[in-house]
Amino acid sequence: MSSEVHSVEVAGIKRDLRLMEIKPGVRIAILNILGDTEFVNAVSKALAERLADKRIDYLVTAEAKSIPLAHALSTEMNLPYVVLRKTHKPYMGDALQSETLSITTGKPQTLYLDEKDRKLVSGKRIALLDDVISTGSTLQGMRLIINKAGAEIVAEAAIFTEGDRAQWHDIVALGHLPVWVDDKA
Repeated sequence: MSSEVHSVEVAGIKRDLRLMEIKPGVRIAILNILGDTEFVNAVSKALAERLADKRIDYLVTAEAKSIPLAHALSTEMNLPYVVLRKTHKPYMGDALQSETLSITTGKPQTLYLDEKDRKLVSGKRIALLDDVISTGSTLQGMRLIINKAGAEIVAEAAIFTEGDRAQWHDIVALGHLPVWVDDKA
């Protein structure tokens, strides 16, 4: 495990993010907000300010690391939120699904929108939310499901974008993380 870190400051909070090799010669900074209440609360307030004019009805995020962000932002903006699950449970009924590819695992994942949540978001104005948007695969999976559910996406937000910044000009983000590529990669 690497002991190299990338230091960031966002919403007045400083953190050292551990660098992780995701494939030979390619490293990313890992943001793990689970259990980091101070950071989550600060970035939620900052994102709420940036999203205030979007007339959002629901926040939607994918399981699991961005759930604390969705919860805190939900509280900050007084909005409900929905979580797209990564496993299908029998109680989820006629769930919508979409496949994504995780940058951290390198494996396909399926996102599911519970039947009850599908009814909640139908016809509503949605903000898609993630902790870090890197390849855009999770974001694309969320878009597909929300479009199938008959909702309108009015904003896409994250704490950080990562990688080729030109791809993320429409994302409401508080910062940007580089990708480190060795000369040999």
